[in-house]
Amino acid sequence: MTVTWEELGWERLSDRVGRVRLPGWDCTVGLVATPTGALMIDAGSSLPEGTRLRTEAAHLTGVNVTHLALTHSHFDHVLGAAAFPEAKVFAASPAYDAAELTTDAVRNGLPPHLAEEATARLITPDHVVRGTWQLRLGGTGDGDDAGGPGAEAVAGADDGGGPGAGGVAVGKAVPAVYAPEPLAPVDVLLARLGPAHSPDDLVVLVRPEVPGSPPVVFCGDLVEESGEPQAGPDAVPGRWPGVLDALLELGGADALYVPGHGAVVDAEFVRRQRDALRERFGVSHG
Repeated sequence: MTVTWEELGWERLSDRVGRVRLPGWDCTVGLVATPTGALMIDAGSSLPEGTRLRTEAAHLTGVNVTHLALTHSHFDHVLGAAAFPEAKVFAASPAYDAAELTTDAVRNGLPPHLAEEATARLITPDHVVRGTWQLRLGGTGDGDDAGGPGAEAVAGADDGGGPGAGGVAVGKAVPAVYAPEPLAPVDVLLARLGPAHSPDDLVVLVRPEVPGSPPVVFCGDLVEESGEPQAGPDAVPGRWPGVLDALLELGGADALYVPGHGAVVDAEFVRRQRDALRERFGVSHG
């Protein structure tokens, strides 16, 4: 029996790219699916949520998640990461503050035992993206990656997950129920465009699989559709509009922009949100 993206509650954005909106905080998680490797973008707000995502990704790809990109270090995006001990983890931050994540998660309604369980198993990213990092998934040479300018591998980290990633059992991958054709690789660019919503925002550009199809840009919380963008104490409001300019240049006019929260939007929506942030924070166009 074939299981579709939609039957698992996922939204399919292209042949091998989809996303799901999680309950609670309406946080988006993305997936780039190939028969030999899979990239997940963000990990959910708890270990049970991360385990659910890992299981659903296996149903869609037939393999365990091989790469995990964390868009920023807020609890609803990273606390499920320890459910992926076999994945190479990419982030713009080298480490996370367990105490701050626990406090923020509980303050926002995550049960304390789930917050404490997840932060006790916090991962250390294998690769810290300071500029850009190229990934190639699927086809021959699956998982080959090359750090761009400013990218670095974390000293002492291995390809099986950073310290603290253990402790969560990983089941065997289920038989593939989704095997897209052809088996050409999918090219992905991870980019740190500068601090804005957080000090360590990371975006993920999935290049078109078929000529003429739009690229897909996972924006993290640089863009929000279901409400006004949230600017907490770690935000850098003065940089935010400029970072959105860089985001638009990266994705282009025809891209699908996937917010951290809410429906998929287009470039015009991102431009309007950029202008609203300029007005909100008193940032000049220069």
